[in-house]
Amino acid sequence: MEYIETAIKGVFIIEPRVFSDTRGYFMEAWKKSDFEEHIGKVDFIQDNESKSTYGVLRGLHYQKGGYAQAKLVRVIKGKVLDVAVDIRKSSPTFGQHIMVELSEENKRQFFIPRGFAHGFLVLSDEAVFTYKVDNVYAPQQEAGIRWNDPDLNIQWPINQKDVMTSEKDLNAPLLSAAELFE
Repeated sequence: MEYIETAIKGVFIIEPRVFSDTRGYFMEAWKKSDFEEHIGKVDFIQDNESKSTYGVLRGLHYQKGGYAQAKLVRVIKGKVLDVAVDIRKSSPTFGQHIMVELSEENKRQFFIPRGFAHGFLVLSDEAVFTYKVDNVYAPQQEAGIRWNDPDLNIQWPINQKDVMTSEKDLNAPLLSAAELFE
């Protein structure tokens, strides 16, 4: 696998080696020793999966305090635009974001460390999105930032009227009012 650190320290795009032939393909999706060599030790404890249709936007989500989560995400069917926003107040890249297209074709993965808000927009008719997390889901510590916050200036590639999101995400606070990481 190739580990590509992005413009925000600690955020990586991971491109697997894919071996294809007439039968299909084979790839290693995750290998602990390689991951720790390139990124560091992360104790993933749970895998999650979601299925969504075109225009669904999930995010920008994070968990606060001791329930913060690092995530390793990928798409196994379809295509999404995935976004990580640095919400660490002391970071030199605070408020900046990284976008990456994840798809069943490119098989890329995206590592998002703790201290980031995360979201994705489905660009295909349907997408199956899977991710590893290093901490349990704690609803009482769940938080979010509005996906269309003008201060973040995220250039989502579809018309806002075509975005489908939850009521919770529509009412999430702006970055300026959100509870952030130090």
